[in-house]
Amino acid sequence: MKETGQPLKARLEFVPQDPGVYLMKDTSGSVIYVGKAVNLRNRLRSYFTDKPQGTAKVLAMISHIADFETIICHTETEALMLESTLIKKHQPLYNILLRDDRDYPYIKVTMQELYPRVLKAYRIGDDRKKGARYYGPYLSGDLKEALVVLRSLFPMKTCRRVLPRDIGKERPCLNYYIGRCIGPCKGDVSAESYRSVMEDICHFLEGKYGRLLTDLRQQMETASENMQFESAALYRDRLQTLEKLMNRQKVVSEKDEHADIIGLSQNSSEICLQKLEVRDGRLVASAAFFFPDEDQDKADLLHAFMLQHYPDQQHIPPEILLPALPHDYKAVNEWMKALRNGRCELKVPQRGAKREWIDMASMNARESLYRHTLLGGSGQTAIQETLRLLSELTANSKSLRRIEAIDISNTGEQDYAASLVVFQDGRPARQQYRRFKINPVHGIDDYAAMQDVLRRRLAHLDEASFGAAPDLILLDGGKGHVSACRKVLQESGLQIPLAGMVKDQRHRTRGLVLENGQLVELRQTKMSGPANKNLPAALLVSDSASERGGKKGNALDDVRNPERLSLLRFLTAIQDEAHRFAGSYRKKLQHKRTTRFSLESIPGVGPARRKALLRKFLTIKGVTEASLADLQSVAGISQETAEAIYRHFHQKEDKHGSVRNS
Repeated sequence: MKETGQPLKARLEFVPQDPGVYLMKDTSGSVIYVGKAVNLRNRLRSYFTDKPQGTAKVLAMISHIADFETIICHTETEALMLESTLIKKHQPLYNILLRDDRDYPYIKVTMQELYPRVLKAYRIGDDRKKGARYYGPYLSGDLKEALVVLRSLFPMKTCRRVLPRDIGKERPCLNYYIGRCIGPCKGDVSAESYRSVMEDICHFLEGKYGRLLTDLRQQMETASENMQFESAALYRDRLQTLEKLMNRQKVVSEKDEHADIIGLSQNSSEICLQKLEVRDGRLVASAAFFFPDEDQDKADLLHAFMLQHYPDQQHIPPEILLPALPHDYKAVNEWMKALRNGRCELKVPQRGAKREWIDMASMNARESLYRHTLLGGSGQTAIQETLRLLSELTANSKSLRRIEAIDISNTGEQDYAASLVVFQDGRPARQQYRRFKINPVHGIDDYAAMQDVLRRRLAHLDEASFGAAPDLILLDGGKGHVSACRKVLQESGLQIPLAGMVKDQRHRTRGLVLENGQLVELRQTKMSGPANKNLPAALLVSDSASERGGKKGNALDDVRNPERLSLLRFLTAIQDEAHRFAGSYRKKLQHKRTTRFSLESIPGVGPARRKALLRKFLTIKGVTEASLADLQSVAGISQETAEAIYRHFHQKEDKHGSVRNS
């Protein structure tokens, strides 16, 4: 405990034993953590003991506490609301924070205006308190598609005229004449009529399609009865567009259920939380959120998500399905009911259809995290900075246009496979991936296998089909792998930079082993070995005051800096992709071997007859289900062999071992 710990401990006796919120501050007075407690004194006392307990992140936070502040609340629910507000206000370093940046745009409907507009927004603004409605967040591509659908379904204003200022000043634009706007700029459309259209847009964004379908059908029929056939045709087209959209959406329930489904997935550097929205039994929207992996447990992560995400949501469903209960579950549940002003249940389904929904959300989270990792997270600029940092570490700052990575996968000596994956300008170049079958001479030896793959790769350096020579070769392995493969490069007389990607005990990407044997620890933010001075500035560890808003830096803080996280993410993408590609080839070899063994173990069946059987029946299952007559019809299969095959797969059915013609 720091010297400041004793004065802080002395203040604990004056802290009330009531529910409330506490704010931890550093020496600069900045808020570094916001928490809630049912009993403020007991919670704070747990931080200021001689041997405080907690994760590395909690202990790091405790070491930086110079002051604290408490706010008493009447109830635990009130404290939860205040905690949510203060976290958003202060963005404390040690709280789990939802990212609120340009990765996640929103659709904003300015319902606080007399003539509302539909806009793209990158964050939720203060105008929400005045009536603006925000929907999302969306991935950029999803938002673009949503706006296209909106403009095809609803006669909404898309021009830049300011209403009511510009009413009657100019002729209506083309959109009015083709039925894509009701023309409020003409002056004969009431604000109420226009706002009715905007309310329909809001209902659409909330997934409330039933009312829209009914209204469109009624408007189409009314226009047709009044002989307004052009208007009827417009309503018909909009109705068909909405029905096509609904047909594309996955129906997950026959009931008109409303629910949010949360899935989680994590890799070596980040965690993805995926929210799926079910409205009227249809999956209507999806959003992904990404957090650095700092050893948070599910309960804390879900607690942070609920507190920071749902206060900004325009529509909260009556049911939220989760992979685990959030921290302070009962208080969070009561708070959600207060937010919704009605029933809202947090559930962790264990079986049935809703358990399948959770599995679906988790699968989507895995896919989102996979794409996010491969694409570098924050765009091409971040990728270029990451490549520059990687080049400083491994290639004396030379340009890294082409990076190749090698991984080995095996299930014993019989299924020994290797992959070579290629990243061009920071992106995977899948058409240039290669796979290798390894024939071990002296048993299982990863070093020898890695050397064999590297020699075979270098033998094709001059072949255009393999692509250009690599600027960097990364190995899935540590110091031994790098040393073994460096010998191969020396034998070839080539000067290609080499490094190894190592993992921690939880099988997460941990850091880089350089050619000189030094280990760059990207998770613990330090470097083993004597040459710390050669480490790029972005990776140096400092315990002095940093530039992060006056907060004091430490090893854990550095994990969260953009350069380090971006490099860890990039290496994770490469290592995971190499592992995936090697594993898929190894499984293919294993399947071929087991198929060959299953059939060739039958008397009379060799390679030629095995191939003939698979040509006829396609799979092993097809062979097992074939009748004796079907087996006899295969070219090259005698009656005796057909009986042996049939007997092999039907021994349990025929206890006497006899086979009759069918």
